[in-house]
Amino acid sequence: MMKLLALAALTTAAALAGAQPAPEAAAKPAGGPVKGASYVVDPTHTFVIYEIGHYGTSTNRGRFGIKDGSIRIDPSGSTGKVDITVDVRSVDTGVELLDRHLRSKEFFDVAEYPSARFVAGQIDFGGDKVTQVNGTLTLMGQTRPVLLRAIRFNCYLGPLISRQVCGGDFEATVERSQWGIRWGLAFGFEDKVRLLVQVEAVNVQ
Repeated sequence: MMKLLALAALTTAAALAGAQPAPEAAAKPAGGPVKGASYVVDPTHTFVIYEIGHYGTSTNRGRFGIKDGSIRIDPSGSTGKVDITVDVRSVDTGVELLDRHLRSKEFFDVAEYPSARFVAGQIDFGGDKVTQVNGTLTLMGQTRPVLLRAIRFNCYLGPLISRQVCGGDFEATVERSQWGIRWGLAFGFEDKVRLLVQVEAVNVQ
């Protein structure tokens, strides 16, 4: 029941947050995440972008959407937990032929593994700002450690929903072969992949 209520709150908050506020309804600073509070990830403001080198020349990019996610701040306010599910089937490069290839067994095999999951039991803070999130990424049945470093982080009071929203931009560099994705390694597609994660989450406490 609590999960259904949280999802309902997220749906409402996301719809409102996505609307355009009136000029006088500016967002207000809201300090850092609330101690002991629960947050639900807003899928309209949360995406995973990847970047991979292409024959040593250009950079290929794609984007994944988020199915759902939750963040819990420890009562001490010095750490927390993260659990986010990524919709791998949503991969979008802007090129339909490439998208179909990425969904195939040669890459993400979405028929067998339609989603990925990032889980973290440690959130590091510098003052009231998140500095990094230490967790694991489960993708294609393989679970490997991933450390997300914050590029920016902020909390604000949503002008339309009167709730605190926290989020930022995070990044990590991983080797895709650790999850069994090896296509193209021998002829120009690099193993190293840069992950860029933008996330916003609504306080549903």
